[in-house]
Formats: sequence, C-alpha cells, structure tokens
Amino acid sequence: MRQPLRWPWLDFDVDDVAAPAIAVGVDVTETRAEVREHWHRKGQLVFALGGGVTCRVPSGLWMVPPHCGVWVPSRMEHSNIATANARIFFVYIEPGAADLPDRCCTLSISPLLREVIIELSECAPEDARCDFLGGVLLAELPSMPVQQLHLPISTEPRLRRIAEALADDPGDRSTLAEWASRVALSESSLARLVVKETGLSFGRWRQQLHLIVALRELSAGASVQQVSGDLGYESVTAFITMFKKALGKPPAKYLADIAQNGGSVFIA
Repeated sequence: MRQPLRWPWLDFDVDDVAAPAIAVGVDVTETRAEVREHWHRKGQLVFALGGGVTCRVPSGLWMVPPHCGVWVPSRMEHSNIATANARIFFVYIEPGAADLPDRCCTLSISPLLREVIIELSECAPEDARCDFLGGVLLAELPSMPVQQLHLPISTEPRLRRIAEALADDPGDRSTLAEWASRVALSESSLARLVVKETGLSFGRWRQQLHLIVALRELSAGASVQQVSGDLGYESVTAFITMFKKALGKPPAKYLADIAQNGGSVFIA
C-alpha cells in the first residue's frame, strides 16, 4: 500500500523561502509512502538516515541508501518512494547557491554533513543558526564524492513499460524472449534496443534493478532470505553470490561498511 509522505507543515511552499539552504526531516510511518511526480524551483537533496528511499526521474531510478543522498537539480521532475519506518531529510538549495551537478546523481554524505543536515532541519529558515548551518552545508556538499547507484531508464516507450513493470514487481523472472513478446519485438531486437538505450545488456540491466531494490529493502531491515525470495532467486546462496560478484562484498558486510564509512557506495 502506498501513502503520501506526511509533511511537518501546512500550507508551506519551500520555493517561497529565500534562504539559500533549508532542510526538512520526515519520519515515514509503518507503511511504504510515496511522493508522486513533481518538481521544485530549488534543487533538492534527498538524504536517508534510516530505511530506504527510491527517486524516479525521467532518465533513471536512483537509490538512496542510509547515509547517502540523491541530488535532484532545480526544476527536474521526480517522485520519491520510501520504505516503511524510513527517516528522511529533504534539503532544498537555491539555484546557483553551490557548485552542484546539473544532473541527477548519488552523493556520499560525510558524518559532518549528516549532523549539519539534522541540525538544519531543526531550526527555522529565519534563524541565524540556519544561515550558519546552511553556509557549512553549501561549502561542503560540492566536495562529496559522486557515486553510481542508479538504473538507467530510457524514454523509449517499450523500455519504459518494461522498466515500470519490473520496478513494480522486481521478482518477475520473465525471460528476454517473454518480454520481447509482450512489447511486440523479436528477442534480438529487444536485446539490441536495451543495449542502445541503457548501455547494459538486459540481464545486467535487470540485475542493476535487483541491486537497487535489495539495498533499499535490506537498509529498511528486511532479511537476506526475504529479499532473495522477493527478487525471485532460487536460493539465498544464489542471491548472495550475485550481490558479492556485483559489489565485491556480501550484503551484511557491504551495508556495515556504508554505515562505517559515512555513505561511500558504488555500483559499477
């Protein structure tokens, strides 16, 4: 069940606030929550302190694991889906206030920035403390490493249809031939189309989605057994083997290192 995120304000538009940087903390309730497609005049950093968040933009699906943030530039349409019991911070930044990318990307968040974001979310935009904390954030954020943790999604209608279906049901293990039949293409034509539009083979593309979903769900507290079953793997061992081959570490070790290293993650 999807429900809207519950904002801590009423009749408040972040784009009306003149402060160069403001932050808002949101605690998601017991059910998964969704903010449907929208955009802001300000750029937005989506940061998860607990649980998992997925951002969908026109060109891809971006995962926000704990202690990392996804940067969404000014005026880019996007939607956010959060796991149950996630703790999220939305940081809104005035266009041009910091030297940040003009594309969507995943940023590592250092322990210092993590504390700055939390503190910034607890003060009003007109407070002097907000100006100080915002200045620290704007000075530090551009130096955070850019990571690759996303699923490229083409605007090509048939691939978009497949991507949306797999995002809704990542455990669907249909073959390339079966997907080709559903979108009225030959198997070879679909294989070529996926490579052309995403730069990945169909199998690698679907594996990337599985990694994103796995990290989101594991970050939210799901067990390896539960995630492997939800993704349609025949055994836990098969899932762990895939995960380790892609990321270099088994799931528990990978997530522990994310927490210890302040959010440094990478999917090639």
